[in-house]
Amino acid sequence: MSLPAEALVNKSLQLVSPPTTYSQVNDLLNDENSSAEDISAIINLDPALTARLLKIVNSPFYGFPSQINTISRAITIIGTRELTHLVLATSVINAFRGIPANLINMADFWRHSLACAIASKQLAIHCGYRATERFFISGLLNNIGSLVLYQALPELAREAINSAKSGNGVISESEKRVIGFDHCEAGAALVKAWKLPDSLGEVAKYHHTPSQAEEFPTEVAIIHIADIIVSSAEIGNSGDRHVPPLDPKAWELFNIDEQVLPEILDQVREKLDDLTAVMTSS
Repeated sequence: MSLPAEALVNKSLQLVSPPTTYSQVNDLLNDENSSAEDISAIINLDPALTARLLKIVNSPFYGFPSQINTISRAITIIGTRELTHLVLATSVINAFRGIPANLINMADFWRHSLACAIASKQLAIHCGYRATERFFISGLLNNIGSLVLYQALPELAREAINSAKSGNGVISESEKRVIGFDHCEAGAALVKAWKLPDSLGEVAKYHHTPSQAEEFPTEVAIIHIADIIVSSAEIGNSGDRHVPPLDPKAWELFNIDEQVLPEILDQVREKLDDLTAVMTSS
C-alpha cells in the first residue's frame, strides 16, 4: 500500500476529532497569565468530560480520603499538569470508541495500555525521576498509532494482526508488509497532526526502537521497558501476541535491578482494575 502515514492520519481525522478541550487546557497551562480557575472553566464547559474526570480522581486509584466534587478542587489536590494529562487520556479513550469488536477487543487494548501507563510511572519513580505523570500519559498512548490503523484501515489492520499471529514476527513487521508502514509511524503522525507534545510523538515512533530516539531517549526507553514487562505478563492485548524484543541499550541506560520488576508488576495489578473501570466507562 502506497498511502503514507500522514495521509492516513488526515483520513482518520475525518473520523476522529482531535482533543480540543485538551488543546485549550494545555495552552492555558503554558500561559503564565492564566490561572487554575481559567483551566477549570474550560473543562466545565464539557459536562461529560467533567463527570469522567471527577470519577477518576475519586476512584481508589488515587485513594483520597474525602470526596472531590469540583474540577477546581481536583486541580488543587492533584495539580494542573496531572489533570491536564487526565483530560488528554480520557479524551483519546472516548474518541476511539467506534472500533469494531471483531477486529480487536478494546477493553483488552486499554487494559494493556493502562498497565503500560502504570508500569512506566512506577519505573520512572524507581529511577528517581520527578513529574512522573508525563511517563504515565506516554505509556498510555504509546500504541496510539494502532488506533489509527484500526479506525481508518480495519481490514488491512486485521490482515496484519492475523499475519503476526501465524508467524514469528512482531506486529510492526506485519504492518509494514501489509500496509507499508507500522503503528509507530502512524502514531507519530497523529501526535503531530493533533499538536500534542513532541515527547508523545517520539514515544509513539520509537517505543520498539528506543536507541533511535533523539530528543527524549529516557522517556522512550522507560516506556519500551514497561511495554515489554506488561507484554511478558500477558496483561491485556495491544494487538500483538508476541513480546517485543528488548533493546539492550534501553536496559543499560538505567541499569535496573531485575528484582524490582515483580514489585512493579504487583503495583500494576493492584491498581489496574480500578483504573480500567473508571477510565473506560462511558
